[in-house]
Amino acid sequence: MTTTTTAPALRDHRIPADGLYEGPRTLRRVPEGWTERPYELFGLVPRGRVIGAEIHGVDLSRPLETSVRAELDRALLEWKVLFFREQHLSSQQQRAFAGHWGELETNPLLATGDDPEVARLDRTTVPTFENVWHADVTFRERPALGAVLQLREVPPVGGDTLWADMAAAYDNLSEEVKERIEGARAVHDFIPGFSRFYPPERLAPHQDRFPPVEHPVVRRHPVTGRRTIFVNASFTTRIVGFAQEESDRLLRLLFQQAHAPEFQVRYSWRAGDVAFWDNRATQHYAVNDYAPHRRVAERVAIAGDRPH
Repeated sequence: MTTTTTAPALRDHRIPADGLYEGPRTLRRVPEGWTERPYELFGLVPRGRVIGAEIHGVDLSRPLETSVRAELDRALLEWKVLFFREQHLSSQQQRAFAGHWGELETNPLLATGDDPEVARLDRTTVPTFENVWHADVTFRERPALGAVLQLREVPPVGGDTLWADMAAAYDNLSEEVKERIEGARAVHDFIPGFSRFYPPERLAPHQDRFPPVEHPVVRRHPVTGRRTIFVNASFTTRIVGFAQEESDRLLRLLFQQAHAPEFQVRYSWRAGDVAFWDNRATQHYAVNDYAPHRRVAERVAIAGDRPH
């Protein structure tokens, strides 16, 4: 006699059509076919599964030898953000290090320190440019290649920064979403991000210099070739050719991909620490949880290319 087992009936259930889901994720740090080699000129300690590594044995206050620069460049491509403990660089030394990767750029909307090419982010009681996932200056036709950030003063607790690997974030989109955004372009504008902190009279003079620009929703990294999500909650306003409701829905989904901890690294600063990140492959989030204490950072940005 054969007994048939009937599965128990479950009540009706659903989850929203778009969102981050529990379960296994694809965690690939480098492109398929990429040949990894040992680092011979410095020590490297991973800080995350797909993103973030601490570099030991490199003094950034001294000129970089060509071989060290080349190996650091490979580490940047493979780990996306590099951390250097307690370097205590002068503004000139910080600029010199960043200059190994190209021409430097300035942002007229940011305060500067002792050097006009070094932006100073002095956080006291007013939270600005924090608590939001973003990539830097995507409102430019040629967004920054990367940035070198140094903490001059750290609070007694809090003030961490997180980075997210936007190639890993892309890898974990559903095939349906990948098809919908393939070849799509999005509008980026400086006003939404900066209007949270600055009054209209501060922003209006810069409107002609920084008109809205379009970039691919999915950018191919110019060196590694990896597809990355290239929209962010600070500057991306809409996807071209999509109805507003559909554009908003897709952008919300893409923005939240950065929120998955598996794609992130979190760094706790000490005074004099330096972080160097690839702005083409990452987003970052500065945590404002340290008021009323002070946090002072200085940043040098490296000019980039037109996204494709």
